[in-house]
Amino acid sequence: MNSAQRIKLAARAGITGPLIFGIALISLTILKYNFLLSLGWHPLRAPTFDWPSGLALGEYGWIMTATFILSGLMMILFASGLYLSLFPIRLARIGTLLLAFAGLALMGLAFITDPTLTTTVRSWHGLLHDSSFVLLGLTFPPAMILLGFAFRHDRYWNNLSYYTWTTVALALPTFWLKGAAFYIFLLAVLIWCEVVAFRLSKHKKSYYLTSM
Repeated sequence: MNSAQRIKLAARAGITGPLIFGIALISLTILKYNFLLSLGWHPLRAPTFDWPSGLALGEYGWIMTATFILSGLMMILFASGLYLSLFPIRLARIGTLLLAFAGLALMGLAFITDPTLTTTVRSWHGLLHDSSFVLLGLTFPPAMILLGFAFRHDRYWNNLSYYTWTTVALALPTFWLKGAAFYIFLLAVLIWCEVVAFRLSKHKKSYYLTSM
């Protein structure tokens, strides 16, 4: 498989991954609404209380677990194709590497979380789940920031740099806020992935030039 084919495959993964994640998230939230309420979740008063991680608990939980794994794998593939498409500077290498680590962290969310309202000792898989969530927060936003700079060095990607930084500025605070604002983070990063992946799908080697 040559570079052009790998880029096309990565673009498809980048487009499909967020769609699968979003569809699974919405569908399971509706399907398991009463179960989530029993965990202490509420769509407005406590939107991040065991959500979305709690979707992997109980009936149909395997669907969310599989979604974490599949979405993470697709993000790693997406990062590899994005690296091939960018002008080869250190910022591009580090940014796409962090994006791949974010995909790995997303896969790590497949370790089943522990319900918050429980009297039992925290499990090893619950600890790994929480650690993966922290890793996701420490890798995905920095990846976007660095990729914004990498985009500026490439004629094809240049006009997505400010969009990327704006997305980070709006979404990053909401990642750490335990409220309805978290929905903004999810929506913003899913849309960003779709926009970048769609641009990647149109990439041609002739654009592989610096604009500086």
